[in-house]
Amino acid sequence: MSCSSGYTGKEKRQESEWQTLFNGKDIDDWIVKIHHHAVGDNYAQTFRVQDGVLQVNYDGYKTFDERYGHLFYKEPFSSYHLVWEYRFTDQWLKDAPDYTYRNSGIMFHSQDPKTILKEQDWPISVEFQLLAGMGDGKPRPTGNMCSPGTEVFYKGEMDPRHCIDSSSDTYAWNQWVKGELIVYGDSLVTHIINGDTVLQYTHPQIGGGVANNYDPAIKQDGKRLTQGYIALQSEGQGIEFRNIKIKKLD
Repeated sequence: MSCSSGYTGKEKRQESEWQTLFNGKDIDDWIVKIHHHAVGDNYAQTFRVQDGVLQVNYDGYKTFDERYGHLFYKEPFSSYHLVWEYRFTDQWLKDAPDYTYRNSGIMFHSQDPKTILKEQDWPISVEFQLLAGMGDGKPRPTGNMCSPGTEVFYKGEMDPRHCIDSSSDTYAWNQWVKGELIVYGDSLVTHIINGDTVLQYTHPQIGGGVANNYDPAIKQDGKRLTQGYIALQSEGQGIEFRNIKIKKLD
């Protein structure tokens, strides 16, 4: 008599290689850093867990006041495959910049949150930008690349743009979307949305502008980024995350 679980031995090994970063219960394994606040100060419970999802929630805010926030996983990674699902909520703080509407991101190869100064706005990092349609029928791809304090090579050349658009479709704000990020140290980076490769670039390194009020000793322009921290962003727009997992790669 044959008996099958539906998994081969290899598939079981591959499944076991995935590490859950968000346990669906709490953010004890994560570190908060919000602009104007000290490391570890989760102002107004901006980052919280509700009904098994990790939320960026602004119901405790009266004004945004440029409180750009990031929730960092506790340890750095170098080469890996990161997966998650996200959807936006209907919260948006009116005093946040217009570009933050239905806008968030996953920061990676970031500096250590403990090195981010109280008045530093964005971490020196690379961003997998998350966007949703504005409701005006115009294309607004998600899975773009943005570069606070960093630079990347696109199509073989250093690209001076702060953000590079992906080729993804436009998604509704309240639709769950699956994002995937495949990073090989300081070489190839791949962005995937709902199973489709939408952007690739290479050689992430420190450089460029946008990030402000950082420790000058941290911003060593030209330094290749071989590893760093992963963070979820809060920019004045509510968003939810779930099923955040990572698999380390050789």
